[in-house]
Amino acid sequence: MMKMLVVASLALAVSGPAAASLEIVKKARCVACHAVDKKMVGPAYREVAAKYQGQADAAAMLAAKVRNGGTGVWGAVPMMPHDATKISDDNLKAAIDWILAGAPD
Repeated sequence: MMKMLVVASLALAVSGPAAASLEIVKKARCVACHAVDKKMVGPAYREVAAKYQGQADAAAMLAAKVRNGGTGVWGAVPMMPHDATKISDDNLKAAIDWILAGAPD
């Protein structure tokens, strides 16, 4: 029984951050325009990860893009700005870290 509890706890610890980050983007309604692995109104999270892979300033640039909005990087459809009432700074950081990690399951 104890062994099963340890295994279950480890499974939760491994999947926790990814699940939490997916829940963050759902709660902030980012999923109205983005999906994990397919383009919708905006790019898929995994497309974003691939585009910015290895760029040291990617997290800060994406955070600014979320906060200020923008257009032209992924096409003509603008991304509206999203302030801290929509997604907190801590949740934004967690979501961007998850996206840049490839939006793992």
